[in-house]
Amino acid sequence: MQVSRSSAPVLPLDRFQSEMFRFVQGLEARADQLAAEFAAARPFPHVVIDDFLPTAVAEQVLAEFPHPDTDVWRNLKGYDQGGKQVLGNDQFLGGNLRLLVQELNSGGVLRALEQVTGVKNLIVDGKMLGGGLHQIQAGGRLNVHVDYSHHPETRLNRRLNLLIYLNKDWREEYGGHFEMWDRDIKNCEKRVLPIFNRCVIFATSSFSYHGHPEPLTCPPDRTRKSLALYYYSVGRPEESGEAIEHNTLFYQRPGERLSLQNYVLRAASSSWFKDLVPPILYRGIRRTWNEVLLRKAVQK
Repeated sequence: MQVSRSSAPVLPLDRFQSEMFRFVQGLEARADQLAAEFAAARPFPHVVIDDFLPTAVAEQVLAEFPHPDTDVWRNLKGYDQGGKQVLGNDQFLGGNLRLLVQELNSGGVLRALEQVTGVKNLIVDGKMLGGGLHQIQAGGRLNVHVDYSHHPETRLNRRLNLLIYLNKDWREEYGGHFEMWDRDIKNCEKRVLPIFNRCVIFATSSFSYHGHPEPLTCPPDRTRKSLALYYYSVGRPEESGEAIEHNTLFYQRPGERLSLQNYVLRAASSSWFKDLVPPILYRGIRRTWNEVLLRKAVQK
């Protein structure tokens, strides 16, 4: 496949390494403060960090972000995440982007994340299945959902999401806020504007309801850009009570009207569907669905 690559200049390796070395040191130095914010946050544990990356690194990463018309993207469709594009294959990332992903998966960052979140023995996903670069075009949305519970290949438990937004001069009226909803999915308790170099780290669980459900109203030549990395562990604490395995589950908000087709599609992936079919049939359906997603992920 012919791939359109970014022609953006690459930050010299020694400069990149020195910038990221200071970044990791700074993250570790703030870990105790961030840990207090993470634990106290509602409606689920999270922390918002502005000016997350060194400015020079963030600028270079944005410069390497592929245009939505290039052929490296996997385009998602449907009501719940229409207009969203995903690039998880690191072969198609520019030089600084690849270095940044490697650094965010490094031992130093993992130790800092463990200290901030209290989740021990974090494991990275080198294949970035479902993660990597994301962008959503004007009119697109990502409805309220909880993320899949286990890695499709390794069966590891998904524990943390790290999102870095890369949107310069992003206005309030453009929308695209990262919304966090309460456990009853009745109220949005927090909205975060996805501005440039803002990071959100949050715990993934059966009640971490999030998304940006309102269609983007940004100009047609702009997109909502982000880098998403997911972190895993072997099992969860027994007291969490979250042993049930599930795919990404979308939920209906108050006042949201669904067509019959969208209602059926959501119901087919819901937790109660799992209870209606024999376990062996459900596992087969889920395995087939994951294999389709994995094939699509490696094709781009």
